[in-house]
Amino acid sequence: METPVPPLDTPVVHRLALNESPYPPLPSVRRAMRRAADRAHRYPQFYPDDLTEAVAEWCGVGPDQVAVGSGSVGVALQLLRAVAGPGDTVVHAWRTFDAYPLLARMTGARSVPVPLTADGHQDLDGLLAAIDHRTRAVVLCSPHNPTGSLVPAGELPAFLSRVPRHVTVVLDEAYVEFVRGARLPEVSALPAAHPNLLVLRTFSKAYGLAALRVGYGLGSAELVARVREQQLPFGINAVATAAVRASLRAGEELRARVDRIVAERERLRDELTGLGWRVGAGHANSVWLAAPDPVDRGAAALAAAGVEARHYPGEGVRLTVGGRAAGDAVLTALSHVGTRQPV
Repeated sequence: METPVPPLDTPVVHRLALNESPYPPLPSVRRAMRRAADRAHRYPQFYPDDLTEAVAEWCGVGPDQVAVGSGSVGVALQLLRAVAGPGDTVVHAWRTFDAYPLLARMTGARSVPVPLTADGHQDLDGLLAAIDHRTRAVVLCSPHNPTGSLVPAGELPAFLSRVPRHVTVVLDEAYVEFVRGARLPEVSALPAAHPNLLVLRTFSKAYGLAALRVGYGLGSAELVARVREQQLPFGINAVATAAVRASLRAGEELRARVDRIVAERERLRDELTGLGWRVGAGHANSVWLAAPDPVDRGAAALAAAGVEARHYPGEGVRLTVGGRAAGDAVLTALSHVGTRQPV
């Protein structure tokens, strides 16, 4: 059991397990959703061509370099179905996003997990060493889920240049909007030099549209064409399309929301560090509490306080950044758990 279940008399008050936004869609986005819902008796586009063009223009790339799907995980499945099958392998870090090994199994491929480094980073040399003639894809997650660590921008080109061309690199950037104070790779320029690269992004996290399931991939035209061949007809509904298009027009408001989440993340990190917890400089919309701190007792204390967190027994606890009240509840619960003394 990964997440402790609160006692029956302890309701879940703060839902901090799934890295969701604490904010509902913006008013302008909700209005667009309602207008689209009024036409729910009509089919959406067979393939999401209009949405693809809008995302491409927003990203500054050609439409033939964008694939849209059911969340970034849906695009990842389309990609793996295009490149992998029975007898193949998919290399990824572990621990990481739980969907990666699941998606590999759905294609008939075998996942090859590579342990994280002691400080919660993906082991780039270890990932490269795990690639062999059966490997069809290798997955990077930056910021990493669940630790929030980054693949340094300076190390990414060297990694990509060492991956054989028959292996597709999946760079999952679901949390990239929350990065502050670090240089990020120019992903729009990378596919020209690395046509085996697909960058994944999503409207679920920073844009607060998790329930509507829209993500996209950026890559070379050749690779994107293969991903699009796996596109489910009518797979992106009209309400989701309207919400994304309205969100693209609401950039400043959404950036302000992300800034508030980042500020709360930093407050939590500083306060938890002051309580003696070891909290790394994570770059996602979450904080990561890692063993050997008493993470299992911390998870139990959070559950008893009605805080739903993502618990990896013996490894760590990932806490989604919520609003101020949720953060205060976390700090109160964890202040009663003994940790090592601050240094």
